[in-house]
Amino acid sequence: MKKKFIRITSTLFPSFFARKAYEQLTHPQIHKLREHELTTLEKAQQEDLDYEGFRIRTYAWNTSGSKETILLIHGWEGQAGNFSDIIEELIAADYRIYSFDGPSHGMSSKGSTSLFEFVELVGVLIRKYEVKNLITHSFGSVATSYVLSANQELKIDKFLMLTSPDKFSQRIDFIAESVGVSPKVKKKLVDRLESELGMDLSTLNVSDWVKSVNVADALILHDENDGVLPIEQSLNVHKNWKVSRFESVTGTGHFRILRTPYVLERIVTFFNEPI
Repeated sequence: MKKKFIRITSTLFPSFFARKAYEQLTHPQIHKLREHELTTLEKAQQEDLDYEGFRIRTYAWNTSGSKETILLIHGWEGQAGNFSDIIEELIAADYRIYSFDGPSHGMSSKGSTSLFEFVELVGVLIRKYEVKNLITHSFGSVATSYVLSANQELKIDKFLMLTSPDKFSQRIDFIAESVGVSPKVKKKLVDRLESELGMDLSTLNVSDWVKSVNVADALILHDENDGVLPIEQSLNVHKNWKVSRFESVTGTGHFRILRTPYVLERIVTFFNEPI
C-alpha cells in the first residue's frame, strides 16, 4: 500500500521525489556496531586523515606482523568495524591490517558524498599503505575495481571480493524499486547524476573495469541466496575477469558472510596460497 501511494504521488511530484532519492544516494545511513566490532576497533592504531573536506578515520592492526599488508574496503553504509571477525582471524595469522571509514561513514565526519569521493579515497589509501592485497565487501568492490582500472600502475597481488555489484544502473533500479518511485522520478535521478558526474551511468560496470585491472590473483565469494545483491551480479564480474575464481557459499546472506567461520577460514587460506 505504501509503495503504491509513493508511486502515485511521485508521478504527480517527480522533482520532489527525485531529490529524496538523490539524498538517499549521497547521505549514507550510519548503522550501530556490535560490541565485539567496537572492541576490535579499540585495539587499532587510529588516525584521522584530511580528505576532500572530510576527516577520515583510519585503522591499523598488527603493523609489525610477519606477513603481508592487507587493506579492507567496506561497502556503502558500512564501516571498518563490519570486518571485525575477519580482522581478528588475519591478526591471528600475523597479517598486517589497515582499514578506514569512508566519507560520511562510521567514525569519519559527515556530509554529502558520492561514489567518486569514495573511489578516489581507496586509491589514496592503497598508495599510502603500499598494499598489494585487498578485501572488499559489496560496494567496496565497485570503488576498488574502478580505481584499479583507472590507475593500472597500481599492482595488486591478491584481491578478495566478498560479493560484488556489477552495473551502477542496477543500484538505481534497486533504490527505485525499494522506495516505489515512478519511472519519471528514476529518469530525473539518472539525469542529475549523469550531469554531475559527466558520465553515462550505463558505462559504470564492474564487469568492464576488471578486464583491465592489474591484479595477479582474485577470488569472489557470494551467497547463493543473498537477499540484497543477487549472485548473478558477482558471477558476471567473474566471467569477465580472467584471473578470478568464483565460489558460492550458503547460509550467510549479504552481511553474515563477514563473520561466518568457514568463510573466515577460506579468506585466510586464500591469502596463504602462493600466487
